[in-house]
Amino acid sequence: MEWLPIVTVVVVGLMVGVELSVAFVINPIFDRLPEDVGVTARSEGARMLGRLMPFWYITSTLLVAGTAMVQPAAAAVAWTAAGLLLVSVVMSVALLVPINNRSKTWTPETVPADWRDQKRRWDGLHVVRVVVIVAAFALVTVAAAR
Repeated sequence: MEWLPIVTVVVVGLMVGVELSVAFVINPIFDRLPEDVGVTARSEGARMLGRLMPFWYITSTLLVAGTAMVQPAAAAVAWTAAGLLLVSVVMSVALLVPINNRSKTWTPETVPADWRDQKRRWDGLHVVRVVVIVAAFALVTVAAAR
């Protein structure tokens, strides 16, 4: 099972990279586009990533838990990382997914009047989630190195 911590670091690291990119590259680019194009781009992103990310988050959490079981010297650190990933999953389901589910249906013709407020709320919550998963990634990397 020496491969498990390595796979875990790669899978969690890639997920963190995607989420960092969404927060600090992709969405800021979308926000600079003309309004109708930006709405369409965010809607498409919500649909695509909305299908992929639940599996990636759950897989990452399970891999980190597996790493905690095969790395007894680093179990506490790995379990803490798993706990942070669980926090990010709960936060996602309770706070971000409802906004995402609405935004994936938006078109320039059907976007609600408060779409900018919803977008700002999602972006702010997403940054908090990114901080949580970056901390989890750092911890799982430490656990894998032991």
